[in-house]
Amino acid sequence: MALIPLAAHFDGDFVLKLLPVDTHHTMDEVAAAAAANSVGIHVADQPERTMRVRKQGADAPYERTDTVEKAGLTPTQCIEIYFE
Repeated sequence: MALIPLAAHFDGDFVLKLLPVDTHHTMDEVAAAAAANSVGIHVADQPERTMRVRKQGADAPYERTDTVEKAGLTPTQCIEIYFE
């Protein structure tokens, strides 16, 4: 387990944020951490929809149970979080 910073862009937010995550966090945990900094602040909450995480520019999201380590994410790599 190691703490690393990711650059996180939540769809609809105008600010790219530095998001500290642990390598054992799942993508659902990463999405929740990113939401704490955007949803209800710059992005409207959509509780009926699932949040997903993908590498910046990727078409498909990571599996929700993938960990940061399994996804191969490295410090300051940019991810996108969005409501599915």
